[in-house]
Amino acid sequence: MPETPQPAREPRGVMVLRTLAMPRDTNPWGDVFGGWLLSQMDIAAGLLAGEVARGRSATVSVQDVVFHSPVAVGQTICIYANLVRVGRSSMEIALEVWARDLVHRYQPERAFVAEAVFHYVAVDAEGRPRKVPADAASFVTA
Repeated sequence: MPETPQPAREPRGVMVLRTLAMPRDTNPWGDVFGGWLLSQMDIAAGLLAGEVARGRSATVSVQDVVFHSPVAVGQTICIYANLVRVGRSSMEIALEVWARDLVHRYQPERAFVAEAVFHYVAVDAEGRPRKVPADAASFVTA
């Protein structure tokens, strides 16, 4: 029986950040530093957390970080976020990073390059935990 081709995997969640990997973000081989990519992921998760919390939020922890393949200088990265869980003051956000070349060799297909789960807490002006608005659960997608 012939093998049926599997449909290409698509990003999960809403795109919250899109940026371009520049030469200053790379090592001598032209690959993006993992720390730079992780910082972009933290920015993306923070954008969603701030929207859900309707204000200030802070990163508490990051888990399950996996870099599936390198990102090269000149690639555009798109970060997709899913709000997985909302607690009293906490939020769990799953991220996927997808990349493709739009500068050197145009690539119509995106590649799944990294993922992680970020934990945030809503905080008040003094940095103390505060309650996430009651309707935040409507953002949960996973």
